[in-house]
Amino acid sequence: MRGRLRDLTFGMDGSQNITVTVTEDFRAQFDQLKGGEISVEIKKYRKRRSLDANAYALVLIDKIAATLRVDKLEVYRQAIRSIGGVSEILCVQDTALEKFRAVWEANGIGWQTETMPSKLEGCTNVVIYYGSSTYDAKQMTLLIDHLIQDAKALGIETMAPAELERLEGYAKQFES
Repeated sequence: MRGRLRDLTFGMDGSQNITVTVTEDFRAQFDQLKGGEISVEIKKYRKRRSLDANAYALVLIDKIAATLRVDKLEVYRQAIRSIGGVSEILCVQDTALEKFRAVWEANGIGWQTETMPSKLEGCTNVVIYYGSSTYDAKQMTLLIDHLIQDAKALGIETMAPAELERLEGYAKQFES
């Protein structure tokens, strides 16, 4: 649910009270949850990519894979590794490296890791890539743009710019 943080106050017992204004009717959920233990997650709102953009990415991946006669999953995974803004580098202790990689990669087919030496003894630098299921509209646009470039290089027909602009989230990629 989307909303805005309005206030943070402190009770005499040290408790912290958060006031949140929400954009949807929350009365029914409030009545069900009031007084009981709940799980709370608050994070900055980011416009999600559209399902149309996701579908177009899958079409491009399929066409590229068919043209190259390679696995669609490898086309997808390579595209993720090729764009910026969807990875981080972590230093992981060597004793935990294989377990960390296995757990990370179990999140989905786009969730990948690459390793490189670390200057710290007993550690390895791990590049972690997030799968596209977590991408916002801007990140999905980067992925689609990369796939379009690959498709054009292979002579594969792609959407006209006017059609691309109609994909929700694509044309408005750089709005705040």
